[in-house]
Amino acid sequence: MFFGTPLARRRRIRPVCAAVLALGLTAVTGCSGDSGTDGTVKIGLLSSLSGTYKTVGTDLRAGFELYLETHGNKLGGREVELVVADEGDGPPTALPAATRLVKKDKVDVLTGLVAGGSFNAVLPLVQQAKIPLVGSNARPTVKDIEYVWTTSFLSDEPGRAIAPYVKEDVDGPVYAIGPDYQGGHDELRGFTEEFKRVGGELANPGGTTTWTPFPKTTNFMPYFSEIARTNAKAVYCFYAGKAAIDFVKQYAQSDIAHLPLYTAFVTEGSGLQAQGKAAKDIYSVQNYSADLDNEANRKFAADWMNKYLGQPTTYAMASYDAAAVLDQAIADAERRGEVTPQTINKAIAALGQIDSPRGTWEFGDTAHSPVQTWYLRQVRPDGNQLSNVMVQDLATLGT
Repeated sequence: MFFGTPLARRRRIRPVCAAVLALGLTAVTGCSGDSGTDGTVKIGLLSSLSGTYKTVGTDLRAGFELYLETHGNKLGGREVELVVADEGDGPPTALPAATRLVKKDKVDVLTGLVAGGSFNAVLPLVQQAKIPLVGSNARPTVKDIEYVWTTSFLSDEPGRAIAPYVKEDVDGPVYAIGPDYQGGHDELRGFTEEFKRVGGELANPGGTTTWTPFPKTTNFMPYFSEIARTNAKAVYCFYAGKAAIDFVKQYAQSDIAHLPLYTAFVTEGSGLQAQGKAAKDIYSVQNYSADLDNEANRKFAADWMNKYLGQPTTYAMASYDAAAVLDQAIADAERRGEVTPQTINKAIAALGQIDSPRGTWEFGDTAHSPVQTWYLRQVRPDGNQLSNVMVQDLATLGT
């Protein structure tokens, strides 16, 4: 069974630090590069397997593992040794885990990473080691991108993509709210800056985003009461994992339940099932939808459903694509005669278009992030359950 309705079944994508030094970073250089000695390649996957974003991190791992399972546990014709580590909730756990992967396990490539703060904490480590970091979730903008890639997106892009639509769809001010950490700041900045640029007005006092403490905020009702005292005609937010479930359930029981809710990631993945009827009609912006009708997505969605039953998520898709990118790059490096972290990185830089479940995309030269189309989805009945259903294309972004 394929997801969605004929509405969505059309072509979507155009072709197109001291703390680190204390951990002994200077001893890292040259510790990788063992891939050519025994015909294997060692991949380190760092992902949140505990904490607030456990559901996101679990999907990242599952997406990468699914690609390996459906490709004979090989990338570029080489056997893969996958070493998985827990990122936890951010830098305090992510950096030690990454250090073990690079220094002890001597991985050739690092992938995964859920949180933007984790990404920034780990970045100096991989840059010193000169191994490619192929992130598979949102990442902040960074200056030195030589060894940095992402198969997902830059953190401000979802908000930028949906802001013009919200401006046209809502007759009045919009209230912006999100979690007080780097990923939340990036996501909401993308929305608020673009929303104001196209003439939108924020309902927040002072015209600035309201921040909720992360990760300790579980009761959003006081914030909803504050929103009710404004002239907001709609709400825009970004949350993921458990926070997204709490937000949606409480929103549906609050005094502002009648206000349209526009989001990034709030209804993604297993969170939607946990939210239940409270999620009905919520709009979301995403770079993937499970009901996209293309050959790569039909295979990916079918393989995912056969193993996990539910719909695949953008987290799983981006990690699946990280494996696909490495598959091509390692094969190219092999053809050139040597497979090392450095030759893999050069091969990634030379890749053209990637055939993906989201549609065809390619890395931009400026940020090494995908040039891709963003979509508007809405939670609607799909058979006997609620699903994120494609509504329309929004924008093509990426640099």
